[in-house]
Amino acid sequence: MKNFKNKVVVITGAASGMGRSYATLFAKLGSKVAICDYDEKGLKETEVLTQQAGAPAVLAVKVDVSSKAAIYAFAEQVKSTLGNAHVIINNAGVAGGGQPVWAIEDSEYERVMAINFWGVLHGTRAFLPQLIANKEGAVVNVSSIFGLVGTPSNSDYCASKFAVRGFTESLMVELASTKIQVHLVHPGGINTNIASKEGGEEFAKKFLTTPPDEICEFVLTCIKKNEPRIVYGNNAARVWNASRFVPFKFMRHILWKQMGYTMPQEQYKKVNEALKK
Repeated sequence: MKNFKNKVVVITGAASGMGRSYATLFAKLGSKVAICDYDEKGLKETEVLTQQAGAPAVLAVKVDVSSKAAIYAFAEQVKSTLGNAHVIINNAGVAGGGQPVWAIEDSEYERVMAINFWGVLHGTRAFLPQLIANKEGAVVNVSSIFGLVGTPSNSDYCASKFAVRGFTESLMVELASTKIQVHLVHPGGINTNIASKEGGEEFAKKFLTTPPDEICEFVLTCIKKNEPRIVYGNNAARVWNASRFVPFKFMRHILWKQMGYTMPQEQYKKVNEALKK
């Protein structure tokens, strides 16, 4: 896809960060924009900004993407209000619990998977028939560089982002001979609210340095070029290359050196002490 004027672009998780940047970016291109989020206040702010950016029509709806029924209802509302979607950007996501595997609750895995993976899956399936009806379109699913490598205290988040990767790569193959483009985004250290919980202020200061507008502009360029995998942001290229070329027995030590400080030290010490007995 190269022309987005009067096309319907749907963005989940649009109350802030990359979702808001996508909304205003496509508005400037003359797209009709449908946005959703669970945060009503932030969503309203994005709606106003999107209107000011020049979108010919904006639909903003509070949606819990972990609810299949809510996503499918949103898809029907988009169709009846703006017409069939041409682009769906499954951007909504949450951070994990920030605990090692043995300390995290089952409910936390379920929460993160429900939003980060099932939200993407249902968002894709709910809007895909509309793209097919238009005989063109783009599915943009957001994974993470943590969908390329596993890091300490992030097993819930990594699992969800690896799942997004596997699901989207399969979809790429299934739609390879059609005019429906499929894009898989692996953001690096983007300066958004989502990652502030993953390692506190130290993590944010060290890694979260790429502005959301910057990666969204890059994603738009990749959509126009039909580039399926999009790796962008602070440390993104380094992680992608390391995941492909560095043997894991070395990679795990590199990851610990870079991310070990995010492991809750009390939890780690307890397990080490138990293993020594």
